[in-house]
Amino acid sequence: MMAAHANTGKLRGVLRHAEPMSRHTSWRVGGPADRFYEPADIDDLAMFLKTLPAGEPLHWVGLGSNLLVRDGGVRGTVIMLSGKLNGLERTGDTTVRAEAGVASAKLARFSVGLGLRGAEFLAGVPGTVGGALAMNAGAFGGETWTIVAAVETLDRHGERRTRSPGEYQIGYRSVHGPADEWFVAGHFALTPGDAEQGQAQIKSLLAKRGASQPTQWPNAGSVFRNPPGDYSARLIERAGLKDCTIGGASVSTLHANFIINNGNATARDIETLLAHVQAEVERKHGIRLEPEVRVIGEAT
Repeated sequence: MMAAHANTGKLRGVLRHAEPMSRHTSWRVGGPADRFYEPADIDDLAMFLKTLPAGEPLHWVGLGSNLLVRDGGVRGTVIMLSGKLNGLERTGDTTVRAEAGVASAKLARFSVGLGLRGAEFLAGVPGTVGGALAMNAGAFGGETWTIVAAVETLDRHGERRTRSPGEYQIGYRSVHGPADEWFVAGHFALTPGDAEQGQAQIKSLLAKRGASQPTQWPNAGSVFRNPPGDYSARLIERAGLKDCTIGGASVSTLHANFIINNGNATARDIETLLAHVQAEVERKHGIRLEPEVRVIGEAT
């Protein structure tokens, strides 16, 4: 791995080569990224994007949850947002702006600290604002785009735009909008409320999460989307797949829609187990579960 301050023009970020993605995914697996850029801020990221050749594969990563990077690594460039695009501010009486690298849980806590309600559910989303916007992440009955007032995006030419929710098609864990644009910030419309009640709600949600999810093991959050009118975890458990293990990867005994890394899993173990669960549920229940996790990279 090589690291250096990028020196093309006036870039202020850090560019790494052959960066192990196992350091940046919540499953703690994944081969090296050809190039790995940590921008100083949105302006720096825009400038970096302008330096890339046309057609350069781009992969955007926050906390690395909801992501499986294969063992052979990633061709192209990974853009690391977590801890980099971290602006968080009140922009109006009831609006908050959060950049894409801000942890969703941090946005939830910040908002209730201002006496603004509506974002508490984000405390249960194990990712960043950028990821939440990209997939309409949700938890405990809440969904990200129900509180979005506007978004800021960059395209691969470094052009920055502000767009309204009406420019996107929003569904369950699904967001479709202008091609080759990526979210760099969101503006959230909240409602005035009691800060102590909001903090108590977050505490309660986190307690539920800790009691029902295998947070002590490396995992990527829910592996499959819930099918209409049912729950993936119920179908997986009914198929007798709790604790099913391939290599170092296992279906959690606490929550069947989680696959955990027991300590020595490879990405191949996880992907093989995911496919096995999908096939068994379809064989036994006639329902094909759709993965919620994003799989990128090359197998070894």
